[in-house]
Amino acid sequence: MERDGIFAGDDPFAIARRWLTEAEAAEINDPNAMALASVGEGGLPNVRMVLLKEIADDGFVFYTNYGSAKGQELSAHPMAAGVLHWKSLRRQLRFRGTVTREEGARADAYYASRSLKSRLGAWASQQSRPLSSRAALMAEVAKVTAQKGPNPPRPPFWGGFQITPIEIEFWADGAFRLHDRFVWRRSSPSDEWVIRRLNP
Repeated sequence: MERDGIFAGDDPFAIARRWLTEAEAAEINDPNAMALASVGEGGLPNVRMVLLKEIADDGFVFYTNYGSAKGQELSAHPMAAGVLHWKSLRRQLRFRGTVTREEGARADAYYASRSLKSRLGAWASQQSRPLSSRAALMAEVAKVTAQKGPNPPRPPFWGGFQITPIEIEFWADGAFRLHDRFVWRRSSPSDEWVIRRLNP
């Protein structure tokens, strides 16, 4: 099967990292913005934008409050799908698979790399829960700042999720809507990838 140019390579995670690096040079805002779909109560899909923080050798990692709507949904139904769309490059990366928590040293390191205000905000926000006013949120930030000081530890309710895909699709815009699409599929993370070119 002919896969050259931007589609070349034997490792889909390496290709994905290459595409993200190219997007970082071309996109004005948030080249790592990812639409994340999870399964909510009663099987109803739920989707929102998050920031992809790492393309590891075996999956896609982002961070959130575990008590948020997405955190609860991913814990109850550990499967998800994500898509990154780079308008400037006219490319799209889609994937879906199983979800595991990332709450060890890698999560600690990422949390420590965030700005102090973002770290304190993670402690202060009861993400997705009702909030009486912005003033109430800012009062909670002030309270947490006084309690936690200049080097707060990672909250136990905040960490990462990794999507380990069983399917990854690389899409690039083509003339007259004759796009190029290659999908990598496997039955489980321990299986070999099967690659297919798809019709646009």
